[in-house]
Amino acid sequence: MHRTFQTFIDLLSTAEDPVDFSDAMAVTATALELSCFAYLALPGALDSAPRLISTYPGKWTSHYLRSRYERIDPVIAQALQTPEPFQWGIGFPSRFTSPAQQQLMDEASQFGIRLGFTVPIHDGRGPIAALTFAADQQAGPFQNCIKSHSRVLQLMAMYFHAHVRRKLMTDYRLDGVVLSPRELECLEWAARGKTAWETGKILGISRNTVASYLNNVKDKLGVRTVVQAATRLAAVKREQRN
Repeated sequence: MHRTFQTFIDLLSTAEDPVDFSDAMAVTATALELSCFAYLALPGALDSAPRLISTYPGKWTSHYLRSRYERIDPVIAQALQTPEPFQWGIGFPSRFTSPAQQQLMDEASQFGIRLGFTVPIHDGRGPIAALTFAADQQAGPFQNCIKSHSRVLQLMAMYFHAHVRRKLMTDYRLDGVVLSPRELECLEWAARGKTAWETGKILGISRNTVASYLNNVKDKLGVRTVVQAATRLAAVKREQRN
């Protein structure tokens, strides 16, 4: 376990974008026989979207964000009420209080998300976040991992949140120009070859909204194309690594 945790910390320290962070947690979760995870940080404003980094099925996460399910999700509701990790789903008391919440959980189960272990993160520096490890059944490896490593998983969630907040939740300065976290996120996905439509699906926002963020980036950097903006971003990151 010590080696697995150290590898996780090493991966976090070099992570630069949402894909890197997802890979860091996914590699570690797989080593612990945990099939999938989701990190969700609630937004500071009601009209803003939460930040989601996850290995849940893409169709589910897109639907979740599009439907603004974080507002009714019983797992998030419980995470708001307690700083202590908790388990939910099959074999645990139901916490659904409305038909809408039942529908949400029924839909999640269709994507293999039937039970989980959630770590609420209340760091006093903004809205809460939560990191969940999920499974589709009460299989031995999942339950054994939770029982044996619950405190380590909690520590992993805290480290993950701290690194994400530092790298992704603050304004980013590119060649002296300040980009918002969402502008940077859209540019990073574009740099990885994603279209505005694909980025919108990943982030749970519309294609036009992605295009608007990318237009803001181009205007701020004084470039004509997204490719030119992505090239500037890549150059800055190379300098930071050297």
